[in-house]
Amino acid sequence: MNGKEMKHAAYEALKTDANRIWKLIKVQMDNLTLPQCPAYEEVLDTQMYGLSREINFAVRLGLIEASVGREIMMTLERQLANLHESVTLKK
Repeated sequence: MNGKEMKHAAYEALKTDANRIWKLIKVQMDNLTLPQCPAYEEVLDTQMYGLSREINFAVRLGLIEASVGREIMMTLERQLANLHESVTLKK
């Protein structure tokens, strides 16, 4: 695998992990807990922290640019905010 392929693979892996977090939180909000529940907040914080560490590692290895990592995090945060808003309005 050459450098360009490795960078693409790292980017795709990070996007996949961000999508997995979004799905996990969506299932939790739809079926299990309310957004203000401590268990929900703990899962969200833990998952977001883990993703941020993955991104920092990929940046340090030169597999993605820091701006790309910030964009992945910001996109996920926007998606989660929209999800939170939609669930809150339903209840």
